[in-house]
Amino acid sequence: MAEAAPPPGEVLLDEAGIADRVTALARAIAPRIDDETVAAVLLTGGIWFAADLTRALAREGRWVRFDALWLSSSGDNRTSRGRIGIRAPFQREMAGRRALILDDVFDTGLSLAEAARLAREAGAAEVLTCVFARKPWPEPRAIAPDFVGWEAPARYLVGYGLDSAGALRGLPEIRALD
Repeated sequence: MAEAAPPPGEVLLDEAGIADRVTALARAIAPRIDDETVAAVLLTGGIWFAADLTRALAREGRWVRFDALWLSSSGDNRTSRGRIGIRAPFQREMAGRRALILDDVFDTGLSLAEAARLAREAGAAEVLTCVFARKPWPEPRAIAPDFVGWEAPARYLVGYGLDSAGALRGLPEIRALD
């Protein structure tokens, strides 16, 4: 059997670096939330980060309610289409609870802003936002995340939920393809 080719791209953040940043985020977030908080991941890319963060929050003594919101902004394209569609709404009751919106990467800010708007519209008492990676962006954004795990470079990133037309999300590290 032939040896598998290594994944493409340059490793920017390895598994240990990711784990350290997730632990630091959990420690920063835990004092701001309670066990009634709804942690809602933006699908699909955020699921890797959300799984790790909710486990890290449990290690900090916070057992959040879990939900997902499936928005679409880029499909299998490499860039955002500039508009957000809702493929599947929140399933958990938000009214009167704190919402913690989780996403893998913050670039245009459109998805995070739409998710926060939807949570407020659903009656969330407070909306906090958390992203694993924040990329620099040349234009002002409508929203700034409350918690950021990693200040990412302005490069095309894959791995740890980040994809290239649906591929390479499952890489355990973050790589740059450019």
